[in-house]
Amino acid sequence: MAELADLPAGRQARTTLAMFYTYAIRSIKRTYIYVGLTNNYVRRIKQHNNGKEITTRPYAPFVTIIVEEYPTRFDARQREKYLKSGIGKEYLKKLK
Repeated sequence: MAELADLPAGRQARTTLAMFYTYAIRSIKRTYIYVGLTNNYVRRIKQHNNGKEITTRPYAPFVTIIVEEYPTRFDARQREKYLKSGIGKEYLKKLK
């Protein structure tokens, strides 16, 4: 997401606000849920579906279960850790 920053004399400059995303995807073929963290979830999910990731290649194709946006990597990582836990996986299974 880009915002305009105010500069002297009415000039403007673009600043990029980095957002981070926690996402969960579910395999269509097998019983498998993958949880990840990225700054570009569209690109990342395409990588999973196109077999570019060794970890998820045998389970492709995927459907997206959830995508959550966070202002910092730390916040996104905390949520990722929760979703990877036992209780987090149970939550994701209910979202099918």
